[in-house]
Formats: sequence, structure tokens, C-alpha cells
Amino acid sequence: MVVINKSHPEVFILLDFADQSWLELPLFIILLTTYPMAMMDNITIILVSKLDSHLQSPMYFFLTNLSFLDMCYTTNIVPQMLFNLGSSKKTISYLGCAVQLCVFHLMGATECLLLAIMSFDHYLATCSPLHYTLIMNQPICFLLVSIVWLTGVTYAVSEATITLQLPLCGINKLDHLLCEIPVLIKIACGENEANKLTLSVVCSFLLAVPLCLILASYASIGHATFKIKSSEGRRKAFGTYSSHLLMVFLFYGPAINMYLQPPSSISKDQPKFMSLFYGVVTPTLNPFIYTLRNKDVQGALGRMMGSTFSSSDIW
Repeated sequence: MVVINKSHPEVFILLDFADQSWLELPLFIILLTTYPMAMMDNITIILVSKLDSHLQSPMYFFLTNLSFLDMCYTTNIVPQMLFNLGSSKKTISYLGCAVQLCVFHLMGATECLLLAIMSFDHYLATCSPLHYTLIMNQPICFLLVSIVWLTGVTYAVSEATITLQLPLCGINKLDHLLCEIPVLIKIACGENEANKLTLSVVCSFLLAVPLCLILASYASIGHATFKIKSSEGRRKAFGTYSSHLLMVFLFYGPAINMYLQPPSSISKDQPKFMSLFYGVVTPTLNPFIYTLRNKDVQGALGRMMGSTFSSSDIW
């Protein structure tokens, strides 16, 4: 359970892009358009993966978890962003800020680890196909996902509890789009170096270690792909995994800049754009990159649509 500071302000004022107000309307339109699309796409992926017997494999089990995670990720921040961008009252209650902060970091940490597990799954499927079903069986998949979610919960609750105990000395203005741990640490009064060090150490583990595993997995996949004799097969493999790597860099790049880069080297508005990338852009693009372009998923969607229409014809 997250313990909160009793001397907190009742509300926080999120400044958003106060110095660049012209950005607010385009950003509002973009979020209003992409958020329903992202929700529909992720719900579709979850339903198709659960209902189609051809998609009962570890890869789609992990993708289902990624889709659920992305839905929670965007729902946690986008509605609040839309409310603030669409009105002059750009506030969030302290309790709302605490919940948003905890859920945001839970989803972020979980996605870091889940992407690493997915890359390892791709590595085994490509480089050790004979041992794949033996290693990635159902109990192992459930265990891996359970560890990932439990680690995310532990990180989020512990970091949120520590951060929310910091004295704010009456400061309630956050120069950001949402409630995020580095932003609250920045406005805290008194000694907060220990909090910064703790955050850096934990984030080094949650960001750097999974990223190294991902890069090692895709390096091995790339080496194996070069051995494919068919040029068409090599082209398809490189096309698939290069798009996966692009999404990895879109997520990890801004997150590393936000959490591991020295604060003195970060510009005023840079954290806002970075949080948009790993909190909105990446979860919105994930369904297209990982799943909806997949021929197996397209075939499953076709079968579902066909069975739906045939059932309606009977009635």
C-alpha cells in the first residue's frame, strides 16, 4: 500500500506547455484521435489472441499482456491530459496524482521487463526452434509474466511511497504533463539527493539490464537471419525485427534520457516530449508494429469476421 505525505497540497497545477500554448490544440486533437484507436486496437488483439485457436502460443500470450499493459498505460494519463488541454483549469488532486504516479511507473517498469522477455522469446523461436516448445511451455510463460508484473508492482509502490513522503513546502506547481517521480523529486524542498540516487540505481537496473538483453537477443537473431538462404526470407525477417527494434528504441531512448541523464543536461520542455513518447506514442504504435501487421493475426481477424457474419446470416 502506498503511504502518502499528510502535509501535501490538496491539488497540483500541471503547467503543461504554458510557455507554448499554441501546442495545446494540436496535441489535444492528436490525443483525442489516437487514444480511441489505441484502445480499440489493443482490445482487438486481446480478443483475437484469446478466441482464435491458431494464436495460442507464447508470443501471443506475451502480446496480450503487452496490449493490456498499453491500455492501462494510456488510460492512466491520456484522459487527464485531454481534460487539462481542453480547459483552463489544469489541476489534478493529490490523490489523483499519487494514483497516476504509481500506475504510470508500474506500467513503465513492467513494460521494460516484458519487452526483454519478448525479445528472448523471439531469440529462442529463431535460434533454437527445436528447444523452443520445451523451454517456453505454459507454466514457464505464466511464471515469467508473473515475475514481470510483481517486479513492476514492487518498484512502483516502493518508489511512489518514498517520493510521496518528500516535503514540498507548499509548492504545488508541476512543470509537466503528468505526475512523474523525477518531477516531484525536483520540486521537493530539503535534502533529496538520496531519493535521486535511489531512483537512478533502480532505473539503471530496470532500463539498462533489459535493454542489454534485448540488444543481445536481436544481435543473435540478426546473425541467424544472415544464414537464411532465401533473400525473400532474409528481407521479411529483417523487416519484422527492425520494426521491433525501432519500437524498443522509441520506448527506451526517451526513458533513459528522462531517468538516467543528469538533470542539468535536460532542457525545460524535454521531459514533456519524452513522457509523450514512452507514455503515449509507443503504446499507440505497439499494436501496429507487433501484431496487426502479422499475417496470422490478420487471418484470425478474417476468420472471426467470417464466423460473425455467417452467424448473423443464420439468424
